[in-house]
Amino acid sequence: MSVRLAVAGATGRMGQFILGLAAKDPAIEVTAALEYKGHAGIGKALSASLPQFKGSALLTSDPAQAFAVSRVLIDFTQPEASMEYLKAAVAKGAALVIGTTGFSDAQRAEIHEASKKIPLIQTYNYSVGMNLLFALVEEAAAKLGPAYDVEIIEAHHNQKKDAPSGSAIRLGEGVAKAWGKKLSDISVHGREGKVGVRKSGELGFHAVRGGDIVGDHTVLYAGANERLELRHQAHSREAFAQGALKAAAWLAGKPAGFYDMADVMGLKK
Repeated sequence: MSVRLAVAGATGRMGQFILGLAAKDPAIEVTAALEYKGHAGIGKALSASLPQFKGSALLTSDPAQAFAVSRVLIDFTQPEASMEYLKAAVAKGAALVIGTTGFSDAQRAEIHEASKKIPLIQTYNYSVGMNLLFALVEEAAAKLGPAYDVEIIEAHHNQKKDAPSGSAIRLGEGVAKAWGKKLSDISVHGREGKVGVRKSGELGFHAVRGGDIVGDHTVLYAGANERLELRHQAHSREAFAQGALKAAAWLAGKPAGFYDMADVMGLKK
């Protein structure tokens, strides 16, 4: 049986990547597409806005309407829209794959609370390679220990609104966990002026923004006589779309709970 899928932000860049890949997957049926109120295509077949999409799904701004015909929603939009989709998913008992970033602490708490009622996946990055990097970075930090200085450098396109990236934060969380520390207690974001010598055990974050960079993340471990770099580069947003579809197929039919790509990929020990 195919997974009945709804896609939020369907006419945006990520939405189009997801729809394009879903159309090639016989295990997935796109049954609904969501866009903001006032979008010119609302109420019409999705193919009216995206001629390359040949399915029969309608474009709607009503998440309840989307969930009436779909089991899972993939959401790569904005936090405010995502919270509305979350409420509708809970009301309908539907599953949710969240790729949106930039949530506040209160919004993240609401997402975790919702996971007690519905199955959902939230992660900062759906790339399969990036999720392997999350695991490797934590393992390296545990093996090397705080004797090695760790710096996280991330680069993204000039339209990205938040910094550091959600993926950089997730990498930092892995390092902090390995060190038995709280991320907020060891984080240093950029350096300027007379900041003094680097403190042992601090974790540096550096954000680069420019051009059309899809996503680069480097974790540098600098020791006394050597250094190690673990790096991931995304060449296309299609890598995130592939991972999101893999997550949606995995999530369908799962019990309520908060999951991530480590669950999907079997990386949890």
